[in-house]
Amino acid sequence: MEKIKYEGAESTNPFAFRYYNPEEVVLGKTMKEQLRFSVAYWHTFTNDGSDPFGKGVNQRDWLTDDPMEMAKNRVEASFEFFEKLGVEYFCFHDMDVAPYGESLEEFFANLDMITDLIQEKMDQTGIKLLWNTADRHSNPIYVHGAASSSNADVYAVSAAQVKKGIDISKKLGGKNFVFWGGREGYENLINTNMKLEEENIARLYHMAIDYSNKIGHEELVFLLEPKPKEPMKHQYDFDAATSMSFLQKYDLTDRFKLNLEANHATLAGHSFEHEMNVARNYNALGSLDANQGDMLLGWDTDEFPTDVYSVTLAMVEFLENGGIEPGGINFDAKVRRTSFEMQDLFLAHIAGMDTYARGLKAAAKIKETRFLDELKEKRYASYETGIGSDIISGKADLETLTSYALEHNDVKNESSHIEYIKSKLNDYLV
Repeated sequence: MEKIKYEGAESTNPFAFRYYNPEEVVLGKTMKEQLRFSVAYWHTFTNDGSDPFGKGVNQRDWLTDDPMEMAKNRVEASFEFFEKLGVEYFCFHDMDVAPYGESLEEFFANLDMITDLIQEKMDQTGIKLLWNTADRHSNPIYVHGAASSSNADVYAVSAAQVKKGIDISKKLGGKNFVFWGGREGYENLINTNMKLEEENIARLYHMAIDYSNKIGHEELVFLLEPKPKEPMKHQYDFDAATSMSFLQKYDLTDRFKLNLEANHATLAGHSFEHEMNVARNYNALGSLDANQGDMLLGWDTDEFPTDVYSVTLAMVEFLENGGIEPGGINFDAKVRRTSFEMQDLFLAHIAGMDTYARGLKAAAKIKETRFLDELKEKRYASYETGIGSDIISGKADLETLTSYALEHNDVKNESSHIEYIKSKLNDYLV
């Protein structure tokens, strides 16, 4: 594979960008600076293409019977991939990059060895760590949860992995650290002390803040990633609103923001732009996991994003937020089981990057023409003057509003013309 280049919309080369031009300036920044694309180590380099009905099918040159040799091979392969794709960031769980071995002590030694290799590659290439996290869900000991576990010994192992993850973040110059509660939820409320479990999760998060400060890593942004279900039936970080309620209740908003995933929004019954808008209203939009779900399937399919309509609306929220730095757009997505060749890793990421480039440009046009701004200004114009202005300013109370309502019996609403608006929105997508 040669380095992937931008060739324009007329290109018929499948191994070229048609819309993502890293140096093209959009609203004062290059696409590369705006989008801050990242590759997810787990789906791209550890996923084998297996599913509940069949074994792995992915053809990968780095596979070997020796777990540590395979981990080293993956480092080589990953940085070659990052460079040829032209991305500047990557993300990983601790267990993506190094095998656990026979003990926690061996796991930490393996992590030290592999992250030394990663650091060498980062120094050679200039590629940076967007975020890392601790896999506190795949180890069998986490069967009852991690920080929410009913077993204090498990809680301690969970905390040790978080500490090691923060140490690695400082070592590799990371700016963000993600908490995804893969097992932080309950199977059945009958035997669950929800209050204790949530309090214990909050205790771990405060320990993480304290430890990052202690080792001089105060700039580290902690990101909470909402997901309503899978693998637990009910997870405590259900959606953006639930997660923000948790962070506010336990006094964590100063150091925590949200890492939002499109497919997780779908599982929660929301759109991606809804979750982004909620986070933005709390000043907590930290980073994005770019993927999409299949609306005909009720689980986390983690498909590469190709829906320009959805991505455009997400990019509207992105631009309204002024970007998401030091977060970025991480392709937490996996190729379909039928796309098993090595080259499919490039084809899938090119599709995702082109889709986000199209969404960014469409959203920029929407912002420049003030299409949505003018719609909202007109719709809420009654709050600019008169009784509406009194409501906004706090002058109104129940008595004055009642008097006003009794004097104005002829209430008239205006149609939203939403079908026409959606039709006009389509004009920005082509």
